[in-house]
Amino acid sequence: MPVLSEAFDSHMTQATLDQLQTVRDFIRWGASRFNQAGLIFGHGTDNALDEAASLILHTLHLPYDLPDFYLEARLVAEEKRAVAAVIERRIETRNPAAYLTREAFLCGLKFYVDERVLVPRSPIGELLEGRFSPWLDGVAVERVLDLCTGSGCIAICCAHAFPDAQVDAVDISPDALDVAKINIRRHGMEGRVRPIQSDLFEQISGRYALIVSNPPYVSRPEWEAAAPEFKAEPKLGLESGPEGLDCVIRILEKAADHLTDDGILVVEVGNSAEALRRRYPQVPFLWMEFERGGEGVFLLTAEDLRRHHFSR
Repeated sequence: MPVLSEAFDSHMTQATLDQLQTVRDFIRWGASRFNQAGLIFGHGTDNALDEAASLILHTLHLPYDLPDFYLEARLVAEEKRAVAAVIERRIETRNPAAYLTREAFLCGLKFYVDERVLVPRSPIGELLEGRFSPWLDGVAVERVLDLCTGSGCIAICCAHAFPDAQVDAVDISPDALDVAKINIRRHGMEGRVRPIQSDLFEQISGRYALIVSNPPYVSRPEWEAAAPEFKAEPKLGLESGPEGLDCVIRILEKAADHLTDDGILVVEVGNSAEALRRRYPQVPFLWMEFERGGEGVFLLTAEDLRRHHFSR
């Protein structure tokens, strides 16, 4: 993290720091700086105010649900310097806030993240909170497979949602699996969540009641035009061919072989959803709806997958 002198520029002088007093002052100032710098959001927050608040509260070691009256608390000089530095660091590096705080949240759980993995933000978390009801109601969920696990966040949330299940967390990247192992340990899931290095199904055997995946699904043109905040994330976890479908199609080709008869496949494809519909117009993709926002997540049953042929 830069020292205060390195954080100072035309926007940051001691006089500016002297004028800013309260937590609220710094959140407002940080948001203004972010908007002025043209930052892009979408890694847990979608606007400058929330981004500034998350960074500042983390830096001050305060909870994110801080009661409003604490926003009027005045910062001491050391706190002002620390907050100024993290605001300037967000602007200078264009890294998502989660890479600066080393934490992100999914399903109300906190996860360690760094530049080796994508920042957790999948709407699949909302489906996990509901245990994929009604599709898995009455199904004995004994095995779950999380493909392209990254930080392991979805796998760990699956283990919480289905306490009797063994969860396999698969990723091709050994770096990503190192991060997943950190989170598995922190959540005490060593006996329930198993990290596996595999190119999708290559090292996988047996069948699962649930296969869930947030795979790479960004098209090559979309990746090339992406903002710096998104290019700060691993390309391996995002870009997936001309239409963003390369990895998704490989999942569709093999998923039926690894699902129980009453199992389901749930995959996030984001902005590539329309391309997927055009590629397979006969497939009855069930597109999920979310109360808290998000789109581009489909569900297929084992029966759906076995009735249709998928080819590249």
